[in-house]
Amino acid sequence: MSRVLLFTGKGGVGKTTAAAATATLAARSGFKTLVVSTDTAHSLADALGVSVADEPTEVAPGLYLYQVDTQKALERQWGELRDYARDVFAELGLDEITAEEITVLPGAEEIIALLELREQALTGRWEVIVIDCAPTAETLRLLALPEALDWHMNRLLPVGRRLLRALSPLVRRLAQVSMPGDHVVGAGERLHRSLLEVRELLTGPGTSVRLVLTPEAVVLAEARRTLTSLSLYGYRVDAVIANRVFPAEGADPWRQRWVEAQSRHLAEVEQSFAPLPIHIVPYLDAEPVGPDALARVAEVMYGDADPFAPPTVDPPLRITAEGELILSLPLAGKGEVDLSRKGDELIINVGSYRRVLALPAALARRSVREAALRDGFLRVRFESGGPDDREHE
Repeated sequence: MSRVLLFTGKGGVGKTTAAAATATLAARSGFKTLVVSTDTAHSLADALGVSVADEPTEVAPGLYLYQVDTQKALERQWGELRDYARDVFAELGLDEITAEEITVLPGAEEIIALLELREQALTGRWEVIVIDCAPTAETLRLLALPEALDWHMNRLLPVGRRLLRALSPLVRRLAQVSMPGDHVVGAGERLHRSLLEVRELLTGPGTSVRLVLTPEAVVLAEARRTLTSLSLYGYRVDAVIANRVFPAEGADPWRQRWVEAQSRHLAEVEQSFAPLPIHIVPYLDAEPVGPDALARVAEVMYGDADPFAPPTVDPPLRITAEGELILSLPLAGKGEVDLSRKGDELIINVGSYRRVLALPAALARRSVREAALRDGFLRVRFESGGPDDREHE
């Protein structure tokens, strides 16, 4: 099984450098390593000082770079669905170029990158896979997608298949628009299954997320929210990387003010993210470009720590033998968390993020007795009886 590491953080904090440095260190430690980006900015090649490759290409001994050719991958992963949508728009009278543009869905490139990541992981070729993710807001939307799509597919697809068979002749006659055939629906189902496999990979025991930040108030606030949101969706965070930290030695008066401000923020970082390890990267005197420079960054970043050991943090969601559901929500305040029950689902809102949990059969038949947020954990206890629809906060 591959060790999978995802790097995310607010735009501009240096997550691409941290990801590229970690991948370089993995390769130099003897692991066959793939580094890939889900960020459409595609700055990994720039950091490594190489040209872009649309297939995994060795850019240093044992280190392979893969910047997904989304156009080519889109045809393979999305082809039948896209062709159907394009044909429908053409039937409605749109010209070919306009129809082509409309069928490129927002976020499709990031989704395709995840699907390509899944295919690479399934090859068993890589010992370490490092993922340079998009900035945090885009990453959270992307990581929430597989489970959200699963919810819709499980409810809508069976009904949709029956409706398609019944309405296809009528719609074709009245609207002069083709209805999707079974092969198109089947393509949607395959996409759905593939995204669930992506989620299984990214929430598995060999995968963890590393948060990259700079010691600034705005960045720290976003990183705290990101930790909570990642836990809500079931993703392990195993470390925090504090980048661009001014050294205290030899600071002139201007830099000394930065040192003092950063020291205060670093103390907050330690307090906020404990017991996670905090890896410090100093403000460098030159931009680290190329494997040698990145390897030096990684040595400073990790020191004596083993950055490729399996994550020791517990999965964010656990169900005890007594039937208690425990969800880690670090740094969440009680006023941010709202919990409700609908049928066999538990709906959890944390700020602007929502997760719909399908309860296992053993809990779906039981009512919620109480729910409480204590010490960074949401604990939901159930009792005998059928599920209810009352809200619990």
